[in-house]
Amino acid sequence: MTITLRPGSTVMFTGDSITDGARLASEDGLGFGYPLRIAGEWGLRHPDRPVTWLNTGLAGHRVSDLEARWRTDVLDARPDVVSVLVGANDMGWQTTAPDGRPIPAAEFAAGYDRLLAPLAAAGTELILVEPFLLPVGGTFRAGHAVVDDQVRKLWRADPDPKIEAVHELARTYGARLLAADDMFAGLAARTGPEHWSADGVHPTPAGRAALASAWLRLVQ
Repeated sequence: MTITLRPGSTVMFTGDSITDGARLASEDGLGFGYPLRIAGEWGLRHPDRPVTWLNTGLAGHRVSDLEARWRTDVLDARPDVVSVLVGANDMGWQTTAPDGRPIPAAEFAAGYDRLLAPLAAAGTELILVEPFLLPVGGTFRAGHAVVDDQVRKLWRADPDPKIEAVHELARTYGARLLAADDMFAGLAARTGPEHWSADGVHPTPAGRAALASAWLRLVQ
């Protein structure tokens, strides 16, 4: 079942750097990532149904960081639809921050639930995007860490229970689910993962287009 966007609806994207997309450097505040592509495609297809698009993603943020700013950045805006993509920084946090530690799936799920509960109570429509990790190769820097094959093994062991937590929350709250990890795994099997993300987390232009296209299938 899709979400109907009516004229004058307000849609908010929030999460971490994947959503942020350098939004503070952009003229319209949407950034240069998948939210901008969604807004553009919607405007092209539905000029008779203008929508207000907001982006409150912040690079580096985890579920706990979203909690700290949820009231001012999300709830106070009273959006009609909220789309959440968070979890990349909750995965393998012990490898990317000097004071990082493993974040159990139960802690991740409990914090995520606290984000969604007041929105559901207000009748807000929800779209939950799975955190994802593509199996890229090579060595690169992420935060304070040098990411190599060994670090990637630690990362890949972490997202599956968190992804399942997002699935469970979508069922609990009747949210629309964008199965991004599954989608990118299928795409990567055909072309190689680097076509969709250079570091396994941040999408390339093609990856952003794939996310936007999948998101738009959840609305009408």
